[in-house]
Amino acid sequence: MTNAYSFDGMVIAVLLFICTCAYGKRIPRLNSLIFSEKKGFLGTFSKAAVIGIRLHWIVSLLCLVTAGYVLLIQ
Repeated sequence: MTNAYSFDGMVIAVLLFICTCAYGKRIPRLNSLIFSEKKGFLGTFSKAAVIGIRLHWIVSLLCLVTAGYVLLIQ
């Protein structure tokens, strides 16, 4: 079980947020509703989606490393 208040829990939450935003940006209806704003609270979703799309190989590698850490070490 991963604690949300530990460092590894925070890393997992951030990676899931980035992956979810990158996937959601590919859906046309969500793209026009949520990801159109570039500033403010909704701008966070847009920035996370840009990180997930542009650095997709780094994010996927970090997801694999985090999954291995949670399954094998923790």
